[in-house]
Amino acid sequence: MLPQIVESANSLILHQYDFSNFAEKARLMMGFKGLTWRAVEIPPIAPKPKLTPLTGGYRRTPVLQDGADVWCDTKLIARELERRVPQPTFYPPSTSGAADAIAWWAEQQFMRPTALYVSGINADHMPEGLHADRAKLHGLPMPSIEAVRKAAFRNLQLVRPQVRWIADMLADGRRYLLGDVPCIADFATYHVVWFFRGRHIDCREVLNPYPRLLAWRDRMAEVGHGNRIDIDADEALAEACAATPATPRPSQPQEGDPRPGQRARVRASDNAKDWIEGEVHFIDADEIALLHENDEVGQVAVHFPRLGYDWRPMS
Repeated sequence: MLPQIVESANSLILHQYDFSNFAEKARLMMGFKGLTWRAVEIPPIAPKPKLTPLTGGYRRTPVLQDGADVWCDTKLIARELERRVPQPTFYPPSTSGAADAIAWWAEQQFMRPTALYVSGINADHMPEGLHADRAKLHGLPMPSIEAVRKAAFRNLQLVRPQVRWIADMLADGRRYLLGDVPCIADFATYHVVWFFRGRHIDCREVLNPYPRLLAWRDRMAEVGHGNRIDIDADEALAEACAATPATPRPSQPQEGDPRPGQRARVRASDNAKDWIEGEVHFIDADEIALLHENDEVGQVAVHFPRLGYDWRPMS
């Protein structure tokens, strides 16, 4: 049964580009919640002049906006959507713990070799400047097209056993990875599998030996994207400029955390070079939000997950 469009969230704006697999995860989560939402198409490579004013410099895709609040990373976007629209849930109690662990594996271990394989096979067909942009993001020198192709086949050997793990989870005939209903593990794994479509050369033959995996993939695709409305980036910037950050929930700082009102800086802990700085607006064990100001949009609250991100208090 496909989700019905039962909840309007016209205030939500997803900054994304259509071939981003992480954006596909967010789009599918919107569909699962039955949302009406707006989309801004952003560049796949830097600079991103109509995104970074909203994020304090964070450049990854996608980000979710509601007025002067912006949520970074699909892990946190999922939590925010769940808070707003609790049902249907990404987090059934019966899959608690296992679902988050599988989601972390999919995005931290399965995604990277898959991206290198698919983009390497399609090395001649990727957007101009993409290879250089991603190499810079990871602190690596610009690779040759031949080096990118060779990396594809090295990473294929890492991809195949992990594809088999997914197939093994589905081998008993279950409809989703952890049972009869989808959970966050399905969304986090599906968007990596979705990426096998490639851009020009299709890479889905890696999945073909596993008919139950293919059937699961098709069930996830049927969730759809809800009701998407495309808008211009200037409209999103204007909304941020006209708004003020929402009053935060009560903070629950952990030992050693900065307190609301103190200044701190945050960045992704894997390979990000640039810190996002601001005053702590909200903090608990799962999330930290910083108030950031700039001339284009005024003050915004930029929200980050704690897991996978590094933070430092500032004097």
